[in-house]
Amino acid sequence: MIAWSIETARNSGCFDQVIVSTDDSEIAEIAVSYGAKVPFIRPAELSDDFTGTIPVVRHAIEWLQSQYVNIEYLCCIYATAPFLSVKDIDKGLQLLINSNANYVFSVTSYAFPIQRAVRMNDSGRIEMVYPKHFGTRSQDLERVYHDAGQFYWGKAKAWLEEKVIFSSNTIPICLPRYRVQDIDTPEDWERAEIMFRVARMHDRS
Repeated sequence: MIAWSIETARNSGCFDQVIVSTDDSEIAEIAVSYGAKVPFIRPAELSDDFTGTIPVVRHAIEWLQSQYVNIEYLCCIYATAPFLSVKDIDKGLQLLINSNANYVFSVTSYAFPIQRAVRMNDSGRIEMVYPKHFGTRSQDLERVYHDAGQFYWGKAKAWLEEKVIFSSNTIPICLPRYRVQDIDTPEDWERAEIMFRVARMHDRS
């Protein structure tokens, strides 16, 4: 999957360098074989399961600046983004350049109104998260979105100052749900494979 992200980034023509930040030698080797650079090994304190995206990107920018590389815009692309497209990467860069926003990233709408979400309580029974919306028609509820987990364009200054991404200083690129699948579990992987095959069939038709 990381090969897909690397090749899409390279094919976009938006980047002077495509760099992979990792602490894993096998991933580094694969990344280099597909044309990315791995000029540094990510430090252990940024390689656990709890470190966020912004500190990792900040480390990469600071390392590059220490090598006298001038950076104005940087895009963080996740390795688990099998539906990442050249068109969206380019659109994100153009939006960032032509605005006063700090970031641009991809989102998609929830498939079902989250205002009618339910949860299981301590007794194993159902309760509504937002009870006031029990009688509200689905079509009358506000449409809301979530992070598509693909890419995050940002101005170098914003990354370095660790500006919050989810804010009014960010522009969203809305993707259709059929092109979004985060991969955290084996079930996510199976779903992504099915969606990927269908998408390729559609492209060929």
